[in-house]
Amino acid sequence: MSRALLLRGGRVIDPSQRMDDVGDLLIVDGKIESSGSRVDAASRDDLETIDCAGLIVSRGFVDVHCHLREPGREDVETIATGARAAAAGGFTAVCAMPNTDPVTDNQAAVGFIIRQAAIAGAARVYPIGAISVGQKGESLAEFGEMVGAGAVAVSDDGRPVASAHLMRTALEYARSFGIAVADHCEEPTLARGGAMNEGVVSARLGLKGVPNEAEEIMAIRDILLARRTGGHVHLCHMSTHGSTELIRWGKERGINVTAEACPHHLSLTEDAVEGYNTNAKMNPPLRTAADVEAIQQAVRDGTIDVIATDHAPHHYDEKEREFADAPNGIVGLETALAVNITWLVAPGIIDVATLIERMSCAPARVFGLAGGTLRKGTPADVTVFDPRAEWTVDPSRFRSKGRNTPYAGKLLRGRVHYTIVDGRVIHRVRE
Repeated sequence: MSRALLLRGGRVIDPSQRMDDVGDLLIVDGKIESSGSRVDAASRDDLETIDCAGLIVSRGFVDVHCHLREPGREDVETIATGARAAAAGGFTAVCAMPNTDPVTDNQAAVGFIIRQAAIAGAARVYPIGAISVGQKGESLAEFGEMVGAGAVAVSDDGRPVASAHLMRTALEYARSFGIAVADHCEEPTLARGGAMNEGVVSARLGLKGVPNEAEEIMAIRDILLARRTGGHVHLCHMSTHGSTELIRWGKERGINVTAEACPHHLSLTEDAVEGYNTNAKMNPPLRTAADVEAIQQAVRDGTIDVIATDHAPHHYDEKEREFADAPNGIVGLETALAVNITWLVAPGIIDVATLIERMSCAPARVFGLAGGTLRKGTPADVTVFDPRAEWTVDPSRFRSKGRNTPYAGKLLRGRVHYTIVDGRVIHRVRE
């Protein structure tokens, strides 16, 4: 069992308890023992004390959407390197999407991910199973067996579920197991062949664009199917103003819909593609400034429940192609906190407590995961970070194998100092 750990003198923030006070947090045997203005633990002979003065102590961040590539693409990421990258970014738990090779569409594949995560001994890794066998969109995978093996949700992320009937059945089936269907909203006939957002920039660059409606048509379809079935639909990586309006419409009517946005859609616009920068190519694509502002406001008012990374590492050679041929996606685990502080907290769009709610409490609540609170007796998954620290993004220093980031060389604010899982420090800042 881990030794006792005292986090001394930090600003302890826990939105689940409306806690925001300078004080101490005591961890014993891997669980939260107590917190307060001054915790007395001097009598313990197994105590390690960490000075957290000037730092924020929060529940560990939870990423409900990342791609760890194992099995099948261990050359670009493994569960171990992804879990270590997560810890470096302050994430104590991540949910691994199923678009691996082979696809995570059965209990054996789910079990493999759990075993590999245990061996890695870094951030927790929760598998997400596929909606359809092989992610082919033809027949449902065995939800019950995957949930029994440890899957926490189902998704065909990376591919839309084109069949409304299959999506309806998935929502009905998932409801019986109490899990969410994480929805990749993309109408395939509108998006086919698109490389970036459809608009003036795509026209000037001579690239086929993807219109906002490709996302919005599928978003409203599946919100309506959630209303019909009573199932929980979780809309992944929302990127348009129209999507935020549709989510509000659904929530106002009591439909079981939750949604996430990614740091890149909260900070960058389609202008980042200028120069045919493949590290700005992603799906859904970067949109307009008006869309970014709408997504930011949706995070602020809670229409967007969760901020998730959509961490998607690729090999350098894959991104060094013609823009239209390069794969979608960027790495995000190690920059997420700083991007969110730089573009959301520093400008005053949200406060740091709201950021913690969107990155920790809400993700755990939405996917029914342990954690999301610093209450006594809960697992001691804790992140300690400095919201004022400035650093320049150097991809060569990432723990992830991926280097594909549009933030390389940018000065960001906010740095993780310690990440603690089950009372064990799994990441310490390196100068």
